[in-house]
Amino acid sequence: MRAKMGVEELRNIFDLSGKVAVVTGGSGGAGKAISVALAAYGADVVVTARTLSALEETAVEVKKTGKKALAVSCDVADQASVEDMVKRSMEQFGKIDILVTTAGIAARAPAEGMPIADWQKVMDINVKGTFLCCQAVGKEMIKAGQGGKIVTVGSIRGLQGHPAGYSGYGTSKGAVHMLTKQLATEWAKFKIHVNCIAPCIFWTPLTEPILKDEAMYKIFMQRIPLGRAAEPEDLVGAVIYLCTDASSMVTGHILYIDGGTSAW
Repeated sequence: MRAKMGVEELRNIFDLSGKVAVVTGGSGGAGKAISVALAAYGADVVVTARTLSALEETAVEVKKTGKKALAVSCDVADQASVEDMVKRSMEQFGKIDILVTTAGIAARAPAEGMPIADWQKVMDINVKGTFLCCQAVGKEMIKAGQGGKIVTVGSIRGLQGHPAGYSGYGTSKGAVHMLTKQLATEWAKFKIHVNCIAPCIFWTPLTEPILKDEAMYKIFMQRIPLGRAAEPEDLVGAVIYLCTDASSMVTGHILYIDGGTSAW
């Protein structure tokens, strides 16, 4: 039986001091917010995206917290690129304790007219990309023997359909949910926790055209009991929880950050 936590231990269950985190999609709204939050709680952070220059702002914000930042160009759908990113992270920090996979894309079109090239691109980045990053980082965590925390990024669209042309995106996120559960069951013996956050639509440059369209906004808000789209910062608390000792008995879980959508 685990010893009862003292007051100081309880106060420190969200502390990430001494940890090293890798955040894919680190230049996006969610990736940036999560990277800065991980640093604010004590972690050094490796931020990745395909375009290195796009990571500069995130790296600067991480460093403002007093923690170290490493920006690495990485195409998550390319195995060699992912392995190189992990190699560079290991060379810089000597370990990886946390992985958060925010890299992803969406392509909306009616199912009957969805170009197969667009479908495949969504699958390559959202599903294959998530797997490649988990696999490469997971190998290092297993080798180190110290366990680890992996947080994938799914979506409420991986649970519920939507009439707005999400046949590719929704299917990809459903696959991410299942991958999360599969890795959690396989890697529990290595003390690697694998969980998923699944938000509803949230404000980013990519979703802004949808959310600023009055008709589309109304459709989306009708399905969110809290009546608003999420902000990137709404994801932060869940990620910190899943990356710290606060979630030491949680793995294989899909945590919906959806304003109550999944309750319907």
